[in-house]
Amino acid sequence: MSDAGALDLAAVDRFMQRAVAGYEGPLSAEKFSGGQSNPTFLLTTPSRRFVLRRKPAGTLLKSAHAVEREFRVQKALADTDVPVPEMLALCEDEDVIGSVFFVMSHVEGRNFDDPRMPGLDPDARGLIVAEMARVLGAIHRVNIQDVGLGDFGRPGNYFARQVNRWSKQYAASETEPLTDMDALITWLKANVPADDGRACLVHGDYRIDNLLFVPDGSTCAAVLDWELSTIGHPLADLAAVLMQWRLPTGDRGRGLAGVDRGHLGLPSDDAFVDAYCASAGIGDVEGLPFALAFAFFRMAAILQGVKRRGLEGNASNPARAAELGTMVPVYAREGLQAAREAEGSISLDR
Repeated sequence: MSDAGALDLAAVDRFMQRAVAGYEGPLSAEKFSGGQSNPTFLLTTPSRRFVLRRKPAGTLLKSAHAVEREFRVQKALADTDVPVPEMLALCEDEDVIGSVFFVMSHVEGRNFDDPRMPGLDPDARGLIVAEMARVLGAIHRVNIQDVGLGDFGRPGNYFARQVNRWSKQYAASETEPLTDMDALITWLKANVPADDGRACLVHGDYRIDNLLFVPDGSTCAAVLDWELSTIGHPLADLAAVLMQWRLPTGDRGRGLAGVDRGHLGLPSDDAFVDAYCASAGIGDVEGLPFALAFAFFRMAAILQGVKRRGLEGNASNPARAAELGTMVPVYAREGLQAAREAEGSISLDR
């Protein structure tokens, strides 16, 4: 973590005094170093800790950094099987601290940036990944009408909408030509599958580093970072997990490429898909290869936006933004490989 930087603590304190029941200062803050989208702060008082999440400074792409949507979806999930922090207050008045923000409860837990989970034994790793599959199924089983999210996304072909949206976002943040990305966008637009009618709540960035687990076990304590959530196709979230695992190991890729998964107690792609299907109550994953190519494309577009914000001085962590920007060609290349596999019906396992 780092210091609170430009966060106006006095203004936050005044807001929390009137908006958060039982709040008592004094208040201190530390900025979480991870994350490149919405700056996030740990707020500490003598009796309790909170988390504040805000939009970044500067000019933002249309519909990006939607902390209001993050607040709404997590509040809606409070009484479901999906573990989320308690949402406490949303401030849509930009004059308070210079941007929209929300405050939620702080959840104690373990976070794994590396899917190899160093320090755990094989059995513990297997239980963590099994929990990932269970929770993803729980997200997709949420009755969106019952929790008030029936209007949380547009109707129609999810993949067609998303390819169109992120192609525009990528073009708006492009800093140099990238042949692989152009080819991937062309392929995706030409191969969008017909709408099969499946629609559910999707997280939009489901991966192990966006989950908190209880300190002494494998139970998921909270699913975080709902900025990209919407009503969409369940295979998008499933493909996002498989996409992450295909990336290089280490801090840049945070993947499992080249790893002996069996030795570490980690499941194959096919085993994870089976566990997810059992949790979600579905048996058909036709279309998953396209969804995998799409997942690489969308993450390349997201990281291109991070890179652009870093160059413009608006990134939450400029050094990390530059580092992540170097991964855009990797995601584009892997997306093209997934597209070739989709055309050849090659197994998802490597």
